[in-house]
Amino acid sequence: MSSMAPDNITGGLDIEAIRADFPILQQKVHGCRLAYLDNAASSQRPHSVIEAVSHYYEHDHANVHRGVHSLSHRATDAYEGAREKVRKFINASAASEIVFTGGTTESINLVAASLGQDIGPDDEILISHMEHHSNIVPWKLLCERTGATLRVAPINKRGELILEEMLAMLNPRTRIVALAHVSNALGTVNPVSKVIEAAHELDIPVLLDGAQAAPHAAVDVQKLGCEFYAFSGHKMCGPTGIGVLYGRQDVLERLPPWQGGGEMILSVSFEDTVYNKLPYKFEAGTPHIAGAIGLGAAIDYLDSIGMDRIAAYEAQLRDYAGQRLSEIDGLRIIGEAESKVGVHSFVIDGIHPHDLGTVLDHKGVAIRTGHHCAMPVMDFFCVAGTARASLAFYNSAEDIDQLIDALGVATEMFA
Repeated sequence: MSSMAPDNITGGLDIEAIRADFPILQQKVHGCRLAYLDNAASSQRPHSVIEAVSHYYEHDHANVHRGVHSLSHRATDAYEGAREKVRKFINASAASEIVFTGGTTESINLVAASLGQDIGPDDEILISHMEHHSNIVPWKLLCERTGATLRVAPINKRGELILEEMLAMLNPRTRIVALAHVSNALGTVNPVSKVIEAAHELDIPVLLDGAQAAPHAAVDVQKLGCEFYAFSGHKMCGPTGIGVLYGRQDVLERLPPWQGGGEMILSVSFEDTVYNKLPYKFEAGTPHIAGAIGLGAAIDYLDSIGMDRIAAYEAQLRDYAGQRLSEIDGLRIIGEAESKVGVHSFVIDGIHPHDLGTVLDHKGVAIRTGHHCAMPVMDFFCVAGTARASLAFYNSAEDIDQLIDALGVATEMFA
């Protein structure tokens, strides 16, 4: 395997020790060392997360909150302890601002449904052209239901938000701005602080889709000042089916619940319903207890490394990957924003992305191919889809070298 990696691509981390924490990375695929580069779709889990979930099911499983027996108390302590870990991780001001959901998608749907009960045909929703379908479709459904207008801020050929045009679209009819903190298809880091500042001048709330940001850098929701921040556990070394909606307390207090059932009520009669306090007003039914506990363990693991150190290392790895990809004849990067995370989407002349992904799989390299649930982005760049290699802190320069070697094989096959 060829390598051009400088010796200092470590970010001060012991990468081999970190990789040893992830059992799935120790396997071979088609007889080859596994180079897992599909982290924007879903990350892998360390032993500690797997063990935390297993321990809960083996020792503490019971329904949370109203139980009086020991198992229920232990489960409740672990579940609410995870909420406090999330609060600290994003620097929310109170645990009551942390709503557990099924993931980023559900978090955005929650806001769209609750906020939508007070939106009418004269109102506007503002998003950007680079959004994931999860931050498009809920707002389209809301507009179809209410007669409101969905407005879309443009991007340029580098895959960057045209900030001045987005700011110019803000007006007194704008009821919410919903924007990706980081694009899943392009890796672009958006200037969210400037958007939030401008929106707040008109008293417009802002929701940030943080699915691709929270796993890769420190997030401080109080510093950002956004009203809502949504992210998923499975993209940050936690279980699938668990996510978070941060909502500023005064905003959540004003929103009606979006689902009815157990836990979200204090009292029910056929004449009246009294809703529970935050965050339980938005957590109807038995929650994903094991998922929350696993997410808490994932946060412990990330904190043990340090989000600043993770960001610094991934930036080195991103630059090395970009350098190596530029060596491939006929390869074109889709999305070359000045500020981006370790997501490289690309196309190669004469090779369909799905064919490329299949060849790479047989060389042990796992990437994502297709439209990445961002079809408007693909339409903008006039491509049916891309190949996407996305990085995490447990990746190494060797993974990138393996990707480049496999791409060389693919280009020879289709020459």
